[in-house]
Amino acid sequence: MKEKTDKLITIICLCLAIIGSVFAILFAMNGSSAFFDTAFWMLIAFIAISGCAILGFLVLRIIKGKGWKFLIGIGVLLALVLVAFLISKGNDVSPIFLEKNKATLGTSKLVGTACITTYVMFALSVLAIIYVEVAKFFKK
Repeated sequence: MKEKTDKLITIICLCLAIIGSVFAILFAMNGSSAFFDTAFWMLIAFIAISGCAILGFLVLRIIKGKGWKFLIGIGVLLALVLVAFLISKGNDVSPIFLEKNKATLGTSKLVGTACITTYVMFALSVLAIIYVEVAKFFKK
């Protein structure tokens, strides 16, 4: 039963990829629109194809029973980003700098969120490396 499900999901993913590629080619060959319109729709098509592929393989992993750890990891990452967004002030930069670079306070808050998320992920990576090395040392 699992083999049939795997084959079915693979066929569906390939069909979606082919359909997306056909639409991307049709958008690229449309001579009446400007280049940036074509590039925009190609970008949308590739994002849609990528999203379908990610969802397809995620469903496949969940069906096989291996996807729960992945879902927990994604949930923790989203929680980290949410906490970083709530912590980020967004007013760390002077209004003159924001005006000069045509940015808003919302943009500044998103940049702060990305910085906090990066710092926490880096710290967690270092702690994981230290934990593995200490565990190896005591295992000997």
